[in-house]
Amino acid sequence: MTDSQNSEARRPGKRERLVSSAADLMHRRGVSATSLADVAHRADVPPGNVYYYFKTKDELVRAVLAAQTLQVTAMTEELGALPGPVERLKALTSRWDEMRDVVARYGCPFGSLASELDRRDDGLDRDAAGPMRRLLDWAAGQFRELGCEDPDDLATALLAGIQGGALLAATLREPHLMTAQVGRLHAWIDTVGTPAQR
Repeated sequence: MTDSQNSEARRPGKRERLVSSAADLMHRRGVSATSLADVAHRADVPPGNVYYYFKTKDELVRAVLAAQTLQVTAMTEELGALPGPVERLKALTSRWDEMRDVVARYGCPFGSLASELDRRDDGLDRDAAGPMRRLLDWAAGQFRELGCEDPDDLATALLAGIQGGALLAATLREPHLMTAQVGRLHAWIDTVGTPAQR
């Protein structure tokens, strides 16, 4: 095989490229401002081929939401390798600090899409909750492992803190706000994780 054949063999398939490109464009521009032609161009797929994989834009949005849910699952499985729930929860929040520049420009990839789709009433609004629901369930499991009372409420507070920080960082275009919020959440996790707080 030549180098170009090897490169082509490693390149994701058309469907995967379309979903990945759509996710990026929808995060940066929003769903309504992203056309199927834009997605095809970004994915380096002939525009007519898009309809082979996705009959409508809504089908593509659903594929993006499914990919986000898989992304959350992969992330939480990776975090599961850390030694304890305090470390795992801190590592989760640190993911938003690691992408603070993108968050400050476009918002949280999960939260922005969920917020935009929440205005709809066609099922996509409910589908958009999938990634957040997965994060909430995982975080509640970590607080439960710590022996905390009300682990679901604590998970909600954690995600609200992350999403609030992301919203302010994006609104004010100030990445350091995300970093500061993550630091506060780390300190809070330490207090929740102490025996006196359980």
